[in-house]
Amino acid sequence: MLRRHFRVSGAGQSTLILPEVAPLKINVISFVIGLTAGIFGGLAGLGGGLIMIPLMVGVLKLSQHKAHGTSLVALVFTGISGAITYALNGAIDITAAVLLALTAVFTAPLGARYAHVLAEWKLKKTFGAFLIFCSALLLLKPYLADIIGTVPGYAKIIVFLITGAFTGFLSGLMGVGGGTLMVPVMVLLAGFTQHVAQGTSLLVMVPTGAIGAFTHWKMGNVAVGIIYGLIPGIILGTYLGGNLAYLFSDNILRSIFVAVIIWMGVRYIKTSAPE
Repeated sequence: MLRRHFRVSGAGQSTLILPEVAPLKINVISFVIGLTAGIFGGLAGLGGGLIMIPLMVGVLKLSQHKAHGTSLVALVFTGISGAITYALNGAIDITAAVLLALTAVFTAPLGARYAHVLAEWKLKKTFGAFLIFCSALLLLKPYLADIIGTVPGYAKIIVFLITGAFTGFLSGLMGVGGGTLMVPVMVLLAGFTQHVAQGTSLLVMVPTGAIGAFTHWKMGNVAVGIIYGLIPGIILGTYLGGNLAYLFSDNILRSIFVAVIIWMGVRYIKTSAPE
């Protein structure tokens, strides 16, 4: 069977993906990428961007910037699917979600615009360092919880608003849902269980990811052609991952979370500057 170059477009731009691979195969690959990212996202309370972005760059040969924008589009659906699953199990704090999203929707476009002008190798190294920092927070949780303690009463409102602002910028910049920041804050400072923190973070991803994705799309950083396979895969994967999460304890979930983000963080940090 003859094969042809398959291109995906975004806001008037075109990017070559997997030369000599048929469009149907591209959709199948996109579905598998979405399924993998969705299972991880639902299981660990993340949007799945940490898995999705490297796979889109490595397998589908997208540019780093276009992978970030496309990831945000898919993460909107991850958030919807995952939040519904966690909500059915009573593991979402609506008040916290509203406060986090209140500032995140304003900073997400700023992060997307900054990503557009930032060199890829710098973006990767910065993200890797951030992931290592977040994993250290979770590893030290038993000790930090005794030292820091949960913040009282109305102070949580300030914590959520500030966290939302940082989360929105991170989401737009890195093409992730922001769970790497929100989950540790909710667990350490707000006293949430791992399950509630994960469910709440998935809900916040919906408005934050939508505004960030729209900004990326306007700048041509969304590969529209692979969305048709990516979204069904990520919806199914998030549903499966969200239900599997209830088979594990908080400590096991936290260990999975830490192991994955350390692995990805080290990979990003090793990115070298071009000659």
